[in-house]
Amino acid sequence: SLTGSNCQIPGFVLRTLRTGRYLPSPVGRSRPAPYSSIPLLVAPMTRVTSGRSRPTAFLASLRRFLSWRHRGGRLTILVVGSATLGVIGWSGNPLTLPMAMVFPALWSVAGSRAGAALVAAAYFLGASRGLPEGVSIFFGSDRLLGIALWVTASLVFVGTHAACWTKRSGWRQPWRYLLANVLMSVPPLGILGWANPITAAGIMLPGWGWWGLAMTMVLLMSSVSTRLRWLAIAVIGALSISASMNWTEPAPPSSWRGIDTSFVTGREQYADYAQQRVTIHLVQAAAVDGAKVVVLPESAFGIWTPTAEALWSGALANFQVTVIGGAIILAGDGYENLMISVTAKGAEVLYRQRMPVPVSMWQPWSTGGAAADFFGNPVVEHTG
Repeated sequence: SLTGSNCQIPGFVLRTLRTGRYLPSPVGRSRPAPYSSIPLLVAPMTRVTSGRSRPTAFLASLRRFLSWRHRGGRLTILVVGSATLGVIGWSGNPLTLPMAMVFPALWSVAGSRAGAALVAAAYFLGASRGLPEGVSIFFGSDRLLGIALWVTASLVFVGTHAACWTKRSGWRQPWRYLLANVLMSVPPLGILGWANPITAAGIMLPGWGWWGLAMTMVLLMSSVSTRLRWLAIAVIGALSISASMNWTEPAPPSSWRGIDTSFVTGREQYADYAQQRVTIHLVQAAAVDGAKVVVLPESAFGIWTPTAEALWSGALANFQVTVIGGAIILAGDGYENLMISVTAKGAEVLYRQRMPVPVSMWQPWSTGGAAADFFGNPVVEHTG
């Protein structure tokens, strides 16, 4: 029940109660307004009203926190959005890759260097989320090692983008992002420069070559510009929609066959003689079926030696087929990861790996790792 009582309150409080706003005394009045007498109603707080106010207050606080004007809320939105761009953009579907190009816009409005680091970390960790599982499978260890390498690899990307971030508007932000992108595209930092948004150039502007790469960089730089940000995002969206509407799945030539093997081997165990014979039978069956070129997975040839070459060339003597697959060649201080083409006439090296996976394969601080051919030819052309 409600109880009433009379009390004396100042006039400015009375005006506040009547209007819902604080109204000070009129100008020129040197003394407070005379006291007025009104009934003051006091409602006791019950469990019912208390229970109803708590969720309402919580939602109101959450709404204020997630407001763009709230610094912490704005940073939370940017971090979640950046992680979403990394996960969806690098999901394996080429049509979602242009979403990664929005990352620079979120990075530019982080508000502080620490905020820019968090936004960059969310994007990179989301994009490279498969690394812990891959490392655990490769090394045959638990996820902790994979998580450690995952976080360690992100430090280069995060540190570079945090160092290049600036709060100043104008031309400085676009050029700072260009610097960050270039640093993460070429060695030595580019060795860990995964998930670069400029990769979407091949999806949005296919066939444009270097011009397409340059136009994509201009769009990325414009997306961090205060004046051109929304225009750049609109153009990225339009190009993404156009790419989706005109997309056609790449189809291999009818005379090409790809064989996906499923041999179970441990780390540092390569194809032995029995596995080689099974693979040869698979290739011969594909050749009988009309294949002119057969593509095998990485390391399908195992350790490549003159003996292995003689084995494969002899097995293909009665077949007009070319076999392309992965192999390694042992060297004095490690090994080379190669792509080899084999026919009945012999074998030749088509490609030497430019950048083996750091730590697991490329180990420049020790011996026994894979060699890196940084400036080797990245394109292989084959007629078949």
